[in-house]
Amino acid sequence: MSELHKFLFDGLPVRGMIVRLTDAWTDILQRRASNTTTGAYAPPVQELLGEMAAAGVLMQSNIKFSGALVLQVFGDGPVKVAVVEVQSDLSLRATATVNGVVPEGARLSQMVNVGGGGRCAITLDPQNRHPGQQPYQGVVPLHGDHHEKLERLSDVLQHYMLQSEQLDTVLVLAANDKVAAGLLIQRMPLKGEGNLAQGLSHRENEDQIGQNEDYNRIAHLASSLTRDELLTLDVDTILRRLFWEEKLIRFEPQQGENGPRFACTCSRERVSNMLRGLGEEEAQSILAERKDIEVGCEYCGQQYRFDAVDVAQLFVSSAASQPPGPSGVQ
Repeated sequence: MSELHKFLFDGLPVRGMIVRLTDAWTDILQRRASNTTTGAYAPPVQELLGEMAAAGVLMQSNIKFSGALVLQVFGDGPVKVAVVEVQSDLSLRATATVNGVVPEGARLSQMVNVGGGGRCAITLDPQNRHPGQQPYQGVVPLHGDHHEKLERLSDVLQHYMLQSEQLDTVLVLAANDKVAAGLLIQRMPLKGEGNLAQGLSHRENEDQIGQNEDYNRIAHLASSLTRDELLTLDVDTILRRLFWEEKLIRFEPQQGENGPRFACTCSRERVSNMLRGLGEEEAQSILAERKDIEVGCEYCGQQYRFDAVDVAQLFVSSAASQPPGPSGVQ
C-alpha cells in the first residue's frame, strides 16, 4: 500500500517526509502498458515519471493548499512532456508524451533537454478559484547556475525550492517498475511559512541558506541514502539507519483513503456522454469504417471500446431518457 510519513527533528528547525508509491504507481504503469496504441513506457521514462510522482506528493504535502499541484518537465527531446498532477487529498495521476525512441539508460538531458531549452514548471491550481484568479506557476530551466545541464530531477527541484521558498532542501528520489519513492528534508522557516503558493522572499530565511549546522548535518546524512535503499527498505529501517542519533517526532502515516493513491477523472460514463454528443449518425459512420469505437484517455492511457451493440444501447437509453413529445400536430 502506498504511504506517506512525516516527521520532525525534535528541537531543531528541520522537517522531513518519506513517500513510497506502490499500488498507486503500478496502477499508472499498468494502464499505460495495456494501451494498444502507446504501449508501456521505456524504463528511463518510467524512472523519470516515477520520480516526478514521488516528488509531486512530497511537494503537495509540504504546503497548505486546496487544489491541484501540477509538476511538468518539457523540452525538445523524445520525451516532449511529462506531467504529474497531485490533488490536496493526495490522489494523483501521471502521463508522458513520447515521440521517438528513448535509448536504454537515457538521462534527463537526453530525454527532455537535448537542445538546452528544457524547463520544469510547477503549477498550483486552486480548487475554488475567485473571479479573475489565476493559477500560480513557477518555471525553472533544466540547468544549474553555470548553465550546466542537470541530469537528476532532484537537483532541478532542489534548485526550484531554494528559489521559491528560500529554504534549504534535500530531495532523494528513485523509481522502478514496482516502486516510486522519495525523501525530503527541509530547513524550516524562521519566520512565517515557506509556501510555494506565496512565492515570497523572507530576508531572514534567505540569510540562513547553508548556515544552519543542524540542518547541514541532517542533510548530509539524508544525501547518503542510495537509490537501492530507498526502493527496497521500509520507512522504519531508512529512518533508523540515517538518523539513529537524532530524536524524531513522527506523525501517523497517511495510507489508504488518506494517503497517496491513483485517481483519474476519466470513466466509461464520461466517454459515453461524449459519444452521445457526437450524435448517432457520426457514431455509426465511425463503426462503418472499423469494428468498434475506441477512445483512449490522454492522461492515464485507459482505453474504452464500444462495439455496435454498445453504441446502439447508448442511443436507445438516450432516447428513453427524453420526455415524451406532444401527441398531436400543433
